[in-house]
Amino acid sequence: MALSSEKRILVVDDEPDVREFLKTCISDAGFMTETAVDGMDGLEKAKQNPPDLITLDMVMPRKSGIRFMRELREDDNTAQIPVIIITAHARDELGSEQIQELNAFTARLKPKFVLEKPITPQKLVESIARILDVTIAPQTPNETSQKPVEEIRNMLAGADPDTLAQVRALLNKR
Repeated sequence: MALSSEKRILVVDDEPDVREFLKTCISDAGFMTETAVDGMDGLEKAKQNPPDLITLDMVMPRKSGIRFMRELREDDNTAQIPVIIITAHARDELGSEQIQELNAFTARLKPKFVLEKPITPQKLVESIARILDVTIAPQTPNETSQKPVEEIRNMLAGADPDTLAQVRALLNKR
């Protein structure tokens, strides 16, 4: 079984915030990532340097996710790349026509998964790991991830017992 650090994922989404969120989630799991700003950019990057997997938005300017999928599957070098469709429009008018078209695809054209926004980092990473049959690379603790833990320890060390009892009582209510 391969490690996530050995796999490269191409994130294709026209929304900068979504693209950055997906890239961060995937990178944090140890995968190498590349991004594309729309379907045309994504298709060009996929053909130049085929990734191990593509996450793809459906509704984009210049080239929709559906057109992207069709063209990706027509090229022998990119036809076998697994695709995860990530969309906010699976149930609305904007995407309903594209979902119907996607459902009409033959098995060889269909994406591996369709995930609806908003998605959790865990669901995204688990889907990618399952498709690529990889083990997520272990994360090494860094100074940034340890800082909040140290701050909490310092606050607790200086807190009086009554305050700690109140905090404990509040946490137990949840």
